[in-house]
Amino acid sequence: MSALSLYWTLIRLDPIAGCKREVIPAAKTFCQTQFPQFVSEGTVPDKPIQCQLIQWSRGEESTDYPEFSTLAQLCLRCFVSRQIEQVCVQLEVKFGNNHGFNRYDLFTFVLTDLGVDKTPPLTQFTSLATDILQTFDPERASLTTWTNRLVKQHRELNRFLLEQGVYLISDWAILNDTTPNQLPRIYREFHHLTDREIQQARILLKSYHSIYRRDRISSNQTGQCALPTPAQLQQMADQVHRKTNIRLSPPDIMERLQTLAQRLRDYRLSVRRGTLPSQSLDDPTVSLNLHQPSTIDETEQLFLTAYRQQFVSCLDQAIQQVIEEQRVQLNRKKSEKSQQFIVALRGFHCQGKSMADIASLVGLKAQYQVSRLLKLKQIRAAVRGQMLNGLLECIVDLAKTCTDPEQIIALDHQIEQVLADDIDKMIQEAEIEAELKNKKAALKSLFAQRICQYIDRLDS
Repeated sequence: MSALSLYWTLIRLDPIAGCKREVIPAAKTFCQTQFPQFVSEGTVPDKPIQCQLIQWSRGEESTDYPEFSTLAQLCLRCFVSRQIEQVCVQLEVKFGNNHGFNRYDLFTFVLTDLGVDKTPPLTQFTSLATDILQTFDPERASLTTWTNRLVKQHRELNRFLLEQGVYLISDWAILNDTTPNQLPRIYREFHHLTDREIQQARILLKSYHSIYRRDRISSNQTGQCALPTPAQLQQMADQVHRKTNIRLSPPDIMERLQTLAQRLRDYRLSVRRGTLPSQSLDDPTVSLNLHQPSTIDETEQLFLTAYRQQFVSCLDQAIQQVIEEQRVQLNRKKSEKSQQFIVALRGFHCQGKSMADIASLVGLKAQYQVSRLLKLKQIRAAVRGQMLNGLLECIVDLAKTCTDPEQIIALDHQIEQVLADDIDKMIQEAEIEAELKNKKAALKSLFAQRICQYIDRLDS
Protein backbone atom coordinates (compact mmCIF):
# COMPACT_ATOMS: atom_id res chain seq x y z
CA MET A 1 0.00 0.00 0.00
CA SER A 2 1.26 3.48 -0.90
CA ALA A 3 0.03 7.05 -1.19
CA LEU A 4 -1.36 7.80 -4.66
CA SER A 5 0.81 10.93 -4.72
CA LEU A 6 3.89 8.71 -5.13
CA TYR A 7 2.76 8.17 -8.71
CA TRP A 8 2.97 11.86 -9.60
CA THR A 9 5.93 13.05 -7.49
CA LEU A 10 9.30 12.61 -9.19
CA ILE A 11 12.44 12.55 -7.05
CA ARG A 12 15.61 13.45 -8.92
CA LEU A 13 19.09 14.78 -8.32
CA ASP A 14 19.54 18.44 -7.53
CA PRO A 15 23.00 20.11 -7.52
CA ILE A 16 22.10 22.30 -4.53
CA ALA A 17 19.71 20.32 -2.32
CA GLY A 18 21.02 16.86 -3.22
CA CYS A 19 17.62 15.72 -4.39
CA LYS A 20 14.41 17.44 -5.38
CA ARG A 21 10.76 16.39 -5.17
CA GLU A 22 8.86 17.60 -8.20
CA VAL A 23 5.09 17.27 -8.59
CA ILE A 24 4.34 16.42 -12.23
CA PRO A 25 0.94 17.98 -13.08
CA ALA A 26 0.36 15.75 -16.13
CA ALA A 27 1.01 12.61 -14.09
CA LYS A 28 -1.22 13.86 -11.26
CA THR A 29 -4.13 14.59 -13.60
CA PHE A 30 -3.65 11.23 -15.34
CA CYS A 31 -3.72 9.27 -12.04
CA GLN A 32 -6.71 11.11 -10.66
CA THR A 33 -8.61 10.62 -13.93
CA GLN A 34 -7.78 6.95 -14.44
CA PHE A 35 -8.03 5.86 -10.79
CA PRO A 36 -10.80 8.09 -9.35
CA GLN A 37 -11.79 5.42 -6.82
CA PHE A 38 -8.52 5.97 -4.95
CA VAL A 39 -8.31 9.78 -4.98
CA SER A 40 -9.86 10.19 -1.53
CA GLU A 41 -8.01 7.24 0.00
CA GLY A 42 -4.99 7.68 2.27
CA THR A 43 -3.27 4.62 0.79
CA VAL A 44 -3.91 2.66 -2.37
CA PRO A 45 -3.22 -0.97 -3.45
CA ASP A 46 -0.03 -0.88 -5.51
CA LYS A 47 -0.37 -4.13 -7.46
CA PRO A 48 -3.53 -3.42 -9.51
CA ILE A 49 -2.41 0.15 -10.21
CA GLN A 50 1.06 -0.93 -11.29
CA CYS A 51 -0.22 -3.79 -13.46
CA GLN A 52 -2.55 -1.40 -15.25
CA LEU A 53 0.15 1.24 -15.70
CA ILE A 54 2.58 -1.38 -17.03
CA GLN A 55 0.03 -2.57 -19.59
CA TRP A 56 -0.60 0.98 -20.76
CA SER A 57 3.09 1.91 -20.81
CA ARG A 58 3.96 -1.14 -22.94
CA GLY A 59 0.98 -0.79 -25.26
CA GLU A 60 -0.38 -4.16 -24.12
CA GLU A 61 -3.88 -2.72 -23.71
CA SER A 62 -5.33 -0.62 -26.50
CA THR A 63 -6.64 2.87 -25.74
CA ASP A 64 -8.03 5.73 -27.73
CA TYR A 65 -5.27 8.08 -26.57
CA PRO A 66 -1.68 7.72 -27.83
CA GLU A 67 -0.31 9.65 -24.83
CA PHE A 68 -1.46 6.90 -22.43
CA SER A 69 1.82 5.03 -22.83
CA THR A 70 3.98 8.07 -22.04
CA LEU A 71 1.86 9.20 -19.10
CA ALA A 72 1.65 5.70 -17.62
CA GLN A 73 5.42 5.34 -17.83
CA LEU A 74 5.84 8.75 -16.21
CA CYS A 75 3.70 7.67 -13.26
CA LEU A 76 5.77 4.54 -12.86
CA ARG A 77 9.01 6.53 -13.02
CA CYS A 78 7.73 8.68 -10.17
CA PHE A 79 6.98 5.63 -8.05
CA VAL A 80 10.35 4.03 -8.84
CA SER A 81 12.20 7.24 -7.92
CA ARG A 82 10.67 7.06 -4.45
CA GLN A 83 11.72 3.42 -4.02
CA ILE A 84 15.27 4.18 -5.17
CA GLU A 85 15.44 7.00 -2.63
CA GLN A 86 14.23 4.68 0.14
CA VAL A 87 16.90 2.05 -0.60
CA CYS A 88 19.58 4.74 -0.33
CA VAL A 89 18.09 6.02 2.91
CA GLN A 90 18.09 2.50 4.35
CA LEU A 91 21.72 2.03 3.36
CA GLU A 92 22.59 5.31 5.06
CA VAL A 93 20.73 4.34 8.24
CA LYS A 94 22.31 0.91 8.36
CA PHE A 95 25.89 1.65 7.32
CA GLY A 96 26.43 5.38 6.80
CA ASN A 97 27.70 6.44 10.22
CA ASN A 98 30.14 3.58 10.58
CA HIS A 99 31.40 3.71 7.00
CA GLY A 100 31.48 7.42 6.26
CA PHE A 101 28.81 8.07 3.63
CA ASN A 102 25.27 9.40 3.37
CA ARG A 103 22.27 8.98 1.09
CA TYR A 104 23.36 11.84 -1.18
CA ASP A 105 26.60 10.03 -1.97
CA LEU A 106 24.49 7.09 -3.15
CA PHE A 107 21.93 9.15 -5.08
CA THR A 108 24.55 10.10 -7.68
CA PHE A 109 24.82 6.46 -8.78
CA VAL A 110 21.18 5.39 -8.91
CA LEU A 111 18.84 8.41 -8.79
CA THR A 112 19.53 9.18 -12.43
CA ASP A 113 16.13 10.07 -13.92
CA LEU A 114 16.66 13.39 -15.72
CA GLY A 115 13.10 14.60 -15.21
CA VAL A 116 10.33 15.48 -17.62
CA ASP A 117 11.87 18.39 -19.49
CA LYS A 118 15.43 17.09 -19.75
CA THR A 119 16.91 15.72 -22.96
CA PRO A 120 19.16 12.66 -22.57
CA PRO A 121 22.76 13.08 -23.73
CA LEU A 122 23.78 11.88 -27.17
CA THR A 123 25.40 8.77 -25.69
CA GLN A 124 21.99 7.07 -25.51
CA PHE A 125 21.88 7.42 -21.73
CA THR A 126 19.38 5.14 -19.99
CA SER A 127 18.44 5.89 -16.40
CA LEU A 128 18.24 3.16 -13.78
CA ALA A 129 14.49 3.80 -13.48
CA THR A 130 14.09 3.02 -17.18
CA ASP A 131 16.08 -0.19 -16.81
CA ILE A 132 13.94 -1.19 -13.86
CA LEU A 133 10.69 -0.65 -15.76
CA GLN A 134 11.92 -2.38 -18.91
CA THR A 135 12.88 -5.53 -17.00
CA PHE A 136 10.01 -5.52 -14.50
CA ASP A 137 7.64 -8.51 -14.58
CA PRO A 138 4.59 -7.90 -12.36
CA GLU A 139 3.87 -11.64 -12.33
CA ARG A 140 7.16 -12.41 -10.59
CA ALA A 141 7.66 -9.60 -8.06
CA SER A 142 6.30 -6.30 -6.85
CA LEU A 143 7.79 -3.14 -8.32
CA THR A 144 9.14 -2.23 -4.88
CA THR A 145 10.94 -5.57 -4.56
CA TRP A 146 12.30 -5.40 -8.11
CA THR A 147 13.56 -1.85 -7.61
CA ASN A 148 15.19 -2.82 -4.34
CA ARG A 149 16.96 -5.73 -6.02
CA LEU A 150 18.30 -3.76 -8.99
CA VAL A 151 19.49 -0.87 -6.86
CA LYS A 152 21.46 -3.25 -4.65
CA GLN A 153 22.89 -4.97 -7.73
CA HIS A 154 23.97 -1.70 -9.37
CA ARG A 155 27.62 -2.07 -10.32
CA GLU A 156 28.81 1.47 -9.62
CA LEU A 157 26.90 1.66 -6.35
CA ASN A 158 28.41 -1.62 -5.20
CA ARG A 159 31.87 -0.48 -6.19
CA PHE A 160 31.46 2.68 -4.10
CA LEU A 161 30.10 0.76 -1.09
CA LEU A 162 32.91 -1.76 -1.34
CA GLU A 163 35.41 1.09 -1.13
CA GLN A 164 33.69 2.14 2.10
CA GLY A 165 33.92 -1.38 3.51
CA VAL A 166 30.34 -2.56 2.89
CA TYR A 167 30.02 -5.91 1.13
CA LEU A 168 26.41 -6.48 0.07
CA ILE A 169 25.93 -10.21 0.32
CA SER A 170 24.34 -12.32 3.03
CA ASP A 171 26.12 -14.89 5.17
CA TRP A 172 24.14 -17.66 3.55
CA ALA A 173 25.01 -16.55 0.03
CA ILE A 174 28.71 -16.43 0.98
CA LEU A 175 28.55 -19.96 2.33
CA ASN A 176 26.65 -21.10 -0.76
CA ASP A 177 29.33 -20.03 -3.22
CA THR A 178 32.44 -20.97 -1.21
CA THR A 179 33.85 -24.44 -1.88
CA PRO A 180 35.34 -26.57 0.91
CA ASN A 181 38.59 -26.70 -1.07
CA GLN A 182 38.98 -22.93 -0.76
CA LEU A 183 38.80 -22.96 3.01
CA PRO A 184 42.27 -24.31 3.95
CA ARG A 185 44.10 -21.53 2.14
CA ILE A 186 41.82 -18.77 3.47
CA TYR A 187 41.88 -20.08 7.04
CA ARG A 188 45.61 -20.80 7.04
CA GLU A 189 47.02 -17.81 5.14
CA PHE A 190 44.55 -15.06 6.06
CA HIS A 191 43.24 -16.07 9.51
CA HIS A 192 46.24 -18.17 10.64
CA LEU A 193 44.07 -20.90 12.14
CA THR A 194 45.13 -24.41 13.12
CA ASP A 195 44.72 -27.57 11.06
CA ARG A 196 42.07 -28.80 13.48
CA GLU A 197 40.03 -25.61 13.08
CA ILE A 198 40.38 -25.84 9.31
CA GLN A 199 39.19 -29.44 9.25
CA GLN A 200 36.17 -28.68 11.42
CA ALA A 201 35.26 -25.70 9.21
CA ARG A 202 35.46 -27.84 6.06
CA ILE A 203 33.17 -30.47 7.59
CA LEU A 204 30.69 -27.79 8.65
CA LEU A 205 30.69 -26.18 5.20
CA LYS A 206 30.22 -29.55 3.48
CA SER A 207 27.27 -30.27 5.75
CA TYR A 208 25.79 -26.86 4.93
CA HIS A 209 26.13 -27.51 1.20
CA SER A 210 24.71 -31.02 1.35
CA ILE A 211 21.58 -29.87 3.20
CA TYR A 212 20.91 -26.14 2.72
CA ARG A 213 22.11 -25.84 -0.86
CA ARG A 214 20.48 -29.14 -1.77
CA ASP A 215 17.10 -27.95 -0.45
CA ARG A 216 17.46 -24.59 -2.17
CA ILE A 217 18.19 -26.20 -5.53
CA SER A 218 15.52 -28.91 -5.25
CA SER A 219 12.82 -26.35 -4.43
CA ASN A 220 13.96 -23.97 -7.22
CA GLN A 221 14.48 -21.12 -4.74
CA THR A 222 15.89 -17.90 -6.16
CA GLY A 223 16.68 -14.48 -4.78
CA GLN A 224 17.83 -13.68 -1.25
CA CYS A 225 18.99 -16.66 0.79
CA ALA A 226 16.81 -17.20 3.85
CA LEU A 227 17.87 -18.36 7.30
CA PRO A 228 18.46 -22.11 7.61
CA THR A 229 15.40 -23.76 9.09
CA PRO A 230 15.48 -25.55 12.46
CA ALA A 231 15.13 -28.87 10.62
CA GLN A 232 18.09 -28.06 8.37
CA LEU A 233 20.23 -27.04 11.34
CA GLN A 234 19.40 -30.30 13.09
CA GLN A 235 20.37 -32.29 10.00
CA MET A 236 23.68 -30.41 9.84
CA ALA A 237 24.28 -31.12 13.53
CA ASP A 238 23.68 -34.83 12.90
CA GLN A 239 26.12 -34.86 9.99
CA VAL A 240 28.82 -33.06 11.97
CA HIS A 241 28.36 -35.53 14.82
CA ARG A 242 28.74 -38.52 12.52
CA LYS A 243 31.95 -37.14 11.03
CA THR A 244 33.61 -35.66 14.14
CA ASN A 245 31.85 -37.30 17.10
CA ILE A 246 31.23 -33.75 18.36
CA ARG A 247 27.67 -33.23 19.56
CA LEU A 248 26.39 -29.74 18.72
CA SER A 249 22.91 -28.28 19.15
CA PRO A 250 21.17 -26.48 16.27
CA PRO A 251 21.88 -23.08 17.90
CA ASP A 252 25.57 -24.08 18.10
CA ILE A 253 25.52 -24.91 14.38
CA MET A 254 23.92 -21.54 13.60
CA GLU A 255 26.57 -19.69 15.59
CA ARG A 256 29.42 -21.58 13.92
CA LEU A 257 27.98 -20.98 10.45
CA GLN A 258 27.81 -17.25 11.13
CA THR A 259 31.40 -17.24 12.40
CA LEU A 260 32.51 -19.11 9.28
CA ALA A 261 30.66 -16.66 7.03
CA GLN A 262 32.16 -13.64 8.81
CA ARG A 263 35.68 -14.97 8.31
CA LEU A 264 34.99 -15.52 4.62
CA ARG A 265 33.49 -12.03 4.37
CA ASP A 266 36.58 -10.48 5.96
CA TYR A 267 38.78 -12.32 3.47
CA ARG A 268 36.73 -11.27 0.43
CA LEU A 269 36.63 -7.65 1.50
CA SER A 270 40.37 -7.69 2.10
CA VAL A 271 40.99 -9.07 -1.38
CA ARG A 272 38.79 -6.42 -2.97
CA ARG A 273 39.44 -3.22 -1.03
CA GLY A 274 41.60 -3.74 2.03
CA THR A 275 40.77 -5.07 5.47
CA LEU A 276 37.89 -2.87 6.62
CA PRO A 277 35.15 -4.75 8.50
CA SER A 278 31.91 -5.35 6.63
CA GLN A 279 28.30 -6.20 7.21
CA SER A 280 25.75 -7.81 4.93
CA LEU A 281 22.78 -5.76 3.83
CA ASP A 282 20.41 -8.71 3.69
CA ASP A 283 21.79 -10.59 6.68
CA PRO A 284 18.66 -11.24 8.76
CA THR A 285 20.72 -11.37 11.96
CA VAL A 286 21.60 -7.68 11.57
CA SER A 287 18.64 -5.49 12.50
CA LEU A 288 17.88 -2.37 10.52
CA ASN A 289 16.98 -0.33 13.56
CA LEU A 290 17.08 3.10 15.10
CA HIS A 291 19.87 2.25 17.54
CA GLN A 292 22.47 0.91 15.08
CA PRO A 293 24.92 3.86 14.71
CA SER A 294 27.77 3.99 17.22
CA THR A 295 28.58 7.71 16.84
CA ILE A 296 25.63 9.81 18.03
CA ASP A 297 25.14 13.14 19.76
CA GLU A 298 23.42 13.75 23.09
CA THR A 299 20.00 14.45 21.56
CA GLU A 300 20.10 11.27 19.53
CA GLN A 301 21.23 9.30 22.60
CA LEU A 302 18.21 10.54 24.52
CA PHE A 303 15.95 9.57 21.65
CA LEU A 304 17.49 6.10 21.33
CA THR A 305 17.20 5.48 25.06
CA ALA A 306 13.55 6.48 24.96
CA TYR A 307 13.04 4.30 21.87
CA ARG A 308 14.33 1.20 23.63
CA GLN A 309 12.03 1.90 26.56
CA GLN A 310 9.03 2.41 24.27
CA PHE A 311 9.86 -0.79 22.38
CA VAL A 312 9.59 -2.88 25.56
CA SER A 313 6.60 -0.91 26.82
CA CYS A 314 4.66 -1.44 23.58
CA LEU A 315 5.62 -5.12 23.61
CA ASP A 316 4.24 -5.47 27.14
CA GLN A 317 1.00 -3.72 26.18
CA ALA A 318 0.59 -5.89 23.08
CA ILE A 319 1.23 -9.10 25.03
CA GLN A 320 -1.29 -8.10 27.68
CA GLN A 321 -3.96 -7.23 25.13
CA VAL A 322 -3.48 -10.35 22.99
CA ILE A 323 -3.37 -12.76 25.95
CA GLU A 324 -6.38 -11.16 27.61
CA GLU A 325 -8.38 -11.39 24.39
CA GLN A 326 -7.45 -15.05 24.11
CA ARG A 327 -8.49 -15.69 27.72
CA VAL A 328 -11.86 -14.04 27.12
CA GLN A 329 -12.47 -16.24 24.08
CA LEU A 330 -11.51 -19.37 25.99
CA ASN A 331 -13.77 -18.44 28.93
CA ARG A 332 -16.70 -18.29 26.55
CA LYS A 333 -16.09 -21.93 25.65
CA LYS A 334 -15.11 -23.47 28.99
CA SER A 335 -13.99 -21.65 32.10
CA GLU A 336 -11.13 -24.07 32.80
CA LYS A 337 -9.63 -23.46 29.34
CA SER A 338 -8.47 -20.00 30.33
CA GLN A 339 -6.48 -21.31 33.27
CA GLN A 340 -5.08 -24.15 31.18
CA PHE A 341 -3.92 -21.58 28.65
CA ILE A 342 -1.97 -19.57 31.24
CA VAL A 343 -0.41 -22.70 32.74
CA ALA A 344 0.61 -23.86 29.27
CA LEU A 345 2.10 -20.45 28.40
CA ARG A 346 4.14 -20.54 31.60
CA GLY A 347 5.25 -24.12 31.04
CA PHE A 348 6.40 -23.45 27.50
CA HIS A 349 8.07 -20.04 27.82
CA CYS A 350 9.13 -19.85 31.47
CA GLN A 351 9.89 -23.47 32.38
CA GLY A 352 10.98 -24.94 29.03
CA LYS A 353 8.55 -27.85 29.30
CA SER A 354 7.83 -30.07 26.30
CA MET A 355 4.36 -30.21 24.78
CA ALA A 356 3.93 -33.71 26.23
CA ASP A 357 4.79 -32.50 29.73
CA ILE A 358 2.42 -29.56 29.36
CA ALA A 359 -0.38 -31.85 28.18
CA SER A 360 0.00 -33.93 31.33
CA LEU A 361 0.21 -30.81 33.46
CA VAL A 362 -3.04 -29.24 32.21
CA GLY A 363 -5.01 -32.47 31.84
CA LEU A 364 -4.97 -32.86 28.06
CA LYS A 365 -4.42 -36.17 26.30
CA ALA A 366 -2.14 -35.26 23.39
CA GLN A 367 0.53 -32.78 22.34
CA TYR A 368 -1.54 -31.48 19.42
CA GLN A 369 -4.20 -30.37 21.90
CA VAL A 370 -1.61 -28.19 23.64
CA SER A 371 -0.60 -26.69 20.29
CA ARG A 372 -4.24 -25.87 19.56
CA LEU A 373 -4.62 -24.35 23.01
CA LEU A 374 -1.53 -22.15 22.80
CA LYS A 375 -1.80 -21.06 19.14
CA LEU A 376 1.74 -19.66 19.36
CA LYS A 377 1.96 -18.52 15.74
CA GLN A 378 -1.32 -16.63 16.00
CA ILE A 379 -0.24 -15.02 19.27
CA ARG A 380 3.06 -13.85 17.82
CA ALA A 381 1.33 -12.46 14.73
CA ALA A 382 -1.26 -10.63 16.82
CA VAL A 383 1.40 -9.18 19.12
CA ARG A 384 3.35 -7.99 16.08
CA GLY A 385 0.35 -6.13 14.68
CA GLN A 386 -0.62 -4.52 17.98
CA MET A 387 2.96 -3.56 18.72
CA LEU A 388 3.65 -1.96 15.34
CA ASN A 389 0.61 0.30 15.58
CA GLY A 390 1.41 1.43 19.10
CA LEU A 391 5.15 1.84 18.62
CA LEU A 392 4.81 3.81 15.39
CA GLU A 393 2.55 6.38 17.04
CA CYS A 394 4.85 6.69 20.09
CA ILE A 395 8.07 6.99 18.11
CA VAL A 396 6.79 9.58 15.65
CA ASP A 397 5.59 11.74 18.56
CA LEU A 398 8.88 11.21 20.38
CA ALA A 399 11.01 11.98 17.32
CA LYS A 400 9.21 15.30 16.80
CA THR A 401 10.66 16.49 20.10
CA CYS A 402 14.19 15.58 18.98
CA THR A 403 14.31 16.75 15.39
CA ASP A 404 12.53 18.75 12.70
CA PRO A 405 8.82 17.71 12.57
CA GLU A 406 8.71 18.21 8.79
CA GLN A 407 11.61 15.82 8.37
CA ILE A 408 9.83 13.23 10.49
CA ILE A 409 6.69 13.54 8.38
CA ALA A 410 8.78 13.05 5.23
CA LEU A 411 10.38 9.96 6.77
CA ASP A 412 7.13 8.52 8.11
CA HIS A 413 7.19 5.54 5.71
CA GLN A 414 10.84 4.84 6.46
CA ILE A 415 10.24 4.92 10.22
CA GLU A 416 7.38 2.46 9.86
CA GLN A 417 9.60 0.10 7.86
CA VAL A 418 12.43 0.39 10.41
CA LEU A 419 10.06 -0.39 13.29
CA ALA A 420 8.56 -3.30 11.36
CA ASP A 421 12.05 -4.70 10.77
CA ASP A 422 12.93 -4.44 14.46
CA ILE A 423 9.70 -6.12 15.51
CA ASP A 424 10.02 -8.82 12.86
CA LYS A 425 13.54 -9.60 14.05
CA MET A 426 12.28 -10.03 17.62
CA ILE A 427 9.40 -12.26 16.46
CA GLN A 428 11.74 -14.29 14.25
CA GLU A 429 14.09 -14.86 17.19
CA ALA A 430 11.13 -16.08 19.25
CA GLU A 431 10.03 -18.45 16.48
CA ILE A 432 13.49 -19.96 16.04
CA GLU A 433 13.95 -20.27 19.79
CA ALA A 434 10.58 -22.01 20.11
CA GLU A 435 11.57 -24.53 17.45
CA LEU A 436 15.05 -25.15 18.87
CA LYS A 437 14.41 -24.77 22.59
CA ASN A 438 16.24 -26.99 25.04
CA LYS A 439 13.97 -28.93 27.36
CA LYS A 440 13.74 -27.93 31.02
CA ALA A 441 15.21 -24.48 30.36
CA ALA A 442 13.33 -21.18 30.22
CA LEU A 443 13.34 -19.43 26.87
CA LYS A 444 15.66 -16.43 26.67
CA SER A 445 14.25 -14.26 23.88
CA LEU A 446 12.85 -10.85 24.76
CA PHE A 447 9.40 -12.01 23.63
CA ALA A 448 9.45 -15.00 26.01
CA GLN A 449 10.84 -12.97 28.90
CA ARG A 450 8.08 -10.38 28.66
CA ILE A 451 5.41 -13.09 28.47
CA CYS A 452 6.83 -14.61 31.65
CA GLN A 453 6.88 -11.24 33.36
CA TYR A 454 3.23 -10.69 32.44
CA ILE A 455 2.26 -14.13 33.78
CA ASP A 456 4.13 -13.40 37.01
CA ARG A 457 2.05 -10.24 37.43
CA LEU A 458 -1.12 -12.27 37.03
CA ASP A 459 -0.07 -14.42 39.97
CA SER A 460 0.86 -11.50 42.23
